[in-house]
Amino acid sequence: MQFCFAFALVLSSAGAIAQIGQFSNHSLIESDSKPASGSVSYLFPEQITAPAGKALIVPLHFRVVDGMHINSHTPRAEYLIPTVFSFPEGTEARLLNVEYPGGAMISLPMEPKEKFNVYTGEFTLLAKIIAQPGDHLVKAQLRYQACDNNACMPPRTLVVALDIRGN
Repeated sequence: MQFCFAFALVLSSAGAIAQIGQFSNHSLIESDSKPASGSVSYLFPEQITAPAGKALIVPLHFRVVDGMHINSHTPRAEYLIPTVFSFPEGTEARLLNVEYPGGAMISLPMEPKEKFNVYTGEFTLLAKIIAQPGDHLVKAQLRYQACDNNACMPPRTLVVALDIRGN
C-alpha cells in the first residue's frame, strides 16, 4: 500500500513538473513566434576563422519567416526602414563593408500600384571583415523592418553572435 501511494505521488509530481515545463515552453514559444519579434533568424556561420590582419569576405545567411518580408537595404520609399548589418564599436574584429542582395520587387494588396524592394525567404549578406589575432566574440546586429501583406511592424534588431578567430 505504501509503495502504491509513493508511486502515485511520484507520478503526480512528474505530471505537475511536465505541465510547468509545457507552460514555460509555451510562453517562450508564443513570445518568440510573434512576427514582430521573430521575423528574421540567423542561420550560419557562427564561427569564422580569418587570417589575422587581412580582409576576408564572409557570407552570412538569414531567413525571413513565411508570410513576412523585410525591407531591403535600399527600400524604394524614404519612410521605410532599410535592412542594415553592423558590428559594435571597439571590437578587435571590424566590419569593413557589407554587400547586400538586390531584393525582390513586390506589390501589396493594400497598395497594388506601388512596388517595394524586399527580402523574403533566405538571403545572404557578404560581410568583409578584418580581425586582430585571437578569439573575438562579436555581437553584430541586423536592423530590419518586417512587414506582412497588411502592415509593417516597428523596426527590430537581431543580435548575431559571431565567434571570429584571427589566426
